[in-house]
Amino acid sequence: MSTLMTYRIEHDALNELIQELRKEKYNVIGPTPRGEAIVLDEITSALELPIGKTDEQSPAQYHLKDRTDKAYFGFSAGPHSWKKYLFPPILRLVTASGNGSDLQISDDASKPNEEEKYALFGVRACDLSAIHIQDQVFGDGTYKDPAYLRVRNQAFIVAVNCTRAGGTCFCSSVRTGPRARVGFDLALSEVIDNEHYFIVEVGTERGEKVMSSVSRRPAGDTEMEKADRLIRAAAQLTGRSLEPDNTREILYQNTEHPRWDVVAARCLSCANCTMVCPTCFCATVEDTTDLTGTEAQRTRKWDSCFTMDFSYIHGGSVRPSARGRYRHWLTHKLASWVDQFGTIGCVGCGRCITWCPVGIDITEEFRVIRETYLMTSRVSSTKEATHGNS
Repeated sequence: MSTLMTYRIEHDALNELIQELRKEKYNVIGPTPRGEAIVLDEITSALELPIGKTDEQSPAQYHLKDRTDKAYFGFSAGPHSWKKYLFPPILRLVTASGNGSDLQISDDASKPNEEEKYALFGVRACDLSAIHIQDQVFGDGTYKDPAYLRVRNQAFIVAVNCTRAGGTCFCSSVRTGPRARVGFDLALSEVIDNEHYFIVEVGTERGEKVMSSVSRRPAGDTEMEKADRLIRAAAQLTGRSLEPDNTREILYQNTEHPRWDVVAARCLSCANCTMVCPTCFCATVEDTTDLTGTEAQRTRKWDSCFTMDFSYIHGGSVRPSARGRYRHWLTHKLASWVDQFGTIGCVGCGRCITWCPVGIDITEEFRVIRETYLMTSRVSSTKEATHGNS
C-alpha cells in the first residue's frame, strides 16, 4: 500500500478528523484516560484523548503522570489492544429457540451490526502489525472467521507513529515499529517543537476522502523531516530487544532447558499475558440453555493456554504444570507460530511484561535460552573444526 499524499494539520484540527469519521457513521474508538490507566473506548471528541498524559512502564509496573506539554499521544501501549473490538472477549455464535418440532436457529455471528463499524483511532505500529497477524489467523486459512472478517473489513484505521519509547516495548528489534508502514488509512505523527502539529500520511482512497473535509495543507520537507527524526529517536531509545532470527530453531532445540523451571517458579498462571497480548487468540465455546429449556445459546469466549482446563481432555490436562504451560506459550509465540503463519506471534508491544504481576520478561527468558544455544553451537563448531584438522 503506497502513501497517496502527506499533509500537515494543526493540533486543533484533530477534532475535525474525529467529527468527520463520526459523520461517516464510524464509532470512533481511541485511547482515553479511565481511572489510573489509558484504555480504549468510544470517543466523541479530541478532548477525550489523553492530552498532556504519559505513562511509566516497567515489569509489573504501570503509572500515569502529567507531561509538561499538551501532547495527545505522548504515552505507550496501554492494557487494551484492538483485538477487543475485532475479536471480542464474548461473542454469541448461535441461538436456537422453539418448542417441540418448531425449532428456529439464528446465526448470530454472521449478522450485520452497525455498531461494529469502527474507526480505530491511534493504532500504534506494533498493534497494526498485530492486526495483520490476526488477519492471517482468522482470514487467510482454509477456515475463515466470518465474525472477525465482518468487523475487520469495514474498520477504518488511523495509525499513530511513536515518537516516544515505552518502558517495556521492543518493537524496533522485531521490526514492527515505531513507524507504521502499511495497512492504515491514515497515519499521524505528532510534532511538538515550538509549534504543535501533525503530519498525516494518507494510505488509502477512503483516507483521502476523509481528509478532504479536514483543514490541512501539503506537508513541507522540513516538517516531515522533524517527524521522521522523532520517530528514529524513539526506535533508538527502546531499552529491550528480542532477536527474531532463528527463534524457531532455538526453542525447538531447548525444550528441556533448565530456564523453564526457573520461570515456572515465578509464573502464577494468571493468564494476564495472554489477555493483554494483541495477537493471542485462544478461545473456548460454551453451550447454555435457559431454565425453560426453550432457548439455547452457543457463545465464544476468550480463554488462555495458561489455564489448567484449556488443554483438558478425557483423562486430564495435557499441560498440568506451570512449566509446561509457559513453555507452550513462549514456544508457540516464537516458534510454532512461524510454522502456522510464517511469522512470529510477538510484535514487541511489551504488554505481557508490564502487566505480569511478577514481572516476567519475555525478552529476558528468551535471551537466556538463546545464549545457551549460541554457546552450544560454538562448542560444537570448535569440536568439528578440531576433529577436521586432526
